[in-house]
Amino acid sequence: MGYIKQTVKGVSWLGALRVIIRGLTFVRLAMLARILTPGEFGLFGIATLVLAFLEIITETGINVFFIQDEGKLKDYADTAWIVSIFRGIIISFSIVLFAPLISKFFNSPDSIKLLYFIAVIPLLRGFINPSIIKFQKEFEFNKEFFLRAGIFLIDSLVAVGLAFYLKTAISLVWGMVVGVLVEVIISQLFIKPRPRFSFTSLKFKKVLNRGKWVTASSILQYLFTNTDSMVIGKLLSSNSLGFYQMAYKISTLPITEISNVFYNVTFPVFSKFQNDKKRLKKAFLKSTLVIVLIAVPVGLAIYLFAKEIVVFILGKEWIPVVAPLKILSIYGILRAITAEFPAVFMALKKQELVTKVTLVAVLGIGITIIPFVRKFGILGASYSALFGMILAIPLMTYYMYILLWRKNGKH
Repeated sequence: MGYIKQTVKGVSWLGALRVIIRGLTFVRLAMLARILTPGEFGLFGIATLVLAFLEIITETGINVFFIQDEGKLKDYADTAWIVSIFRGIIISFSIVLFAPLISKFFNSPDSIKLLYFIAVIPLLRGFINPSIIKFQKEFEFNKEFFLRAGIFLIDSLVAVGLAFYLKTAISLVWGMVVGVLVEVIISQLFIKPRPRFSFTSLKFKKVLNRGKWVTASSILQYLFTNTDSMVIGKLLSSNSLGFYQMAYKISTLPITEISNVFYNVTFPVFSKFQNDKKRLKKAFLKSTLVIVLIAVPVGLAIYLFAKEIVVFILGKEWIPVVAPLKILSIYGILRAITAEFPAVFMALKKQELVTKVTLVAVLGIGITIIPFVRKFGILGASYSALFGMILAIPLMTYYMYILLWRKNGKH
């Protein structure tokens, strides 16, 4: 099958997956918003901020390594699995060790129990078979569809079901735990090659050397997308954090999910074109045009009907979400439009460019976030996120011009 057909097929499967998952997400949010308070969502936000940060700073870049055709799964799966297990142990231990300090930093004593419990998740994730990446590498997006949809459905049923009974954010963590456990079982029983307890230091060093820029970029991307939440949690309250994160989810979910679908499909496709700049440029332009045609109308709809969307999905008590939602919808549009830029950089093995662009965005939000939040509250955080995004676009565009349009293709 040609790469264009594979792309269309992949987008169709992943598009269907995202539609189903995001449809379920909005149903889930609508139900949970009427059961849990903004403060409970804020506590969950603190726990997931910590988990995401530790997972990112220990990222090895193995998935990118596989997709870029640097190595075969069967040759690296064992080493990748051992590294993944030890990584999970380190993350879990770190969360438990620093939970009291984290709780104190956010002035949130109620978050400590949630932090202890969420530490189970990376421990379980470490045992997932790394060969699961073959669904993307080999364009088996139909299998990716059924796996991810099934896991998310189980996660949602557990979270919502327990929320009715417990009325606390711990129900959300239970959903994550059960979902990860299911993924571990499926990956070990049904996905081949199955890993063994075997470690090769030379293979690990090769992956680590290639993945260092991926790790750096991931850390900066985390800071760009989460600095606003960290500052709100520190300067304001878990209640304000709950409002802001809900606005962030509603504004970016339908838009960035469109771009995420394309990125997951086009990154491996673009990697096949890394030695054919003409085909790569053509594929990039086509995919970007399609994203623009979809994302812009969706983003504008969120902007224009923010209040109606909030009342319908969450209820009238969540009205404080409306103002930041409008600003973040613009931010979401810009993220979607530029989503294919990193895919091209990664396909051409220019991971350092993603890092540099993200660094500029982080500097933008880092300079503005504290004064903006102090002056405008959660609305200021949305302004800061938008400013960081706008600041990065010129540099991103310049690098793309150098790589695909300038003859020597060097930067």
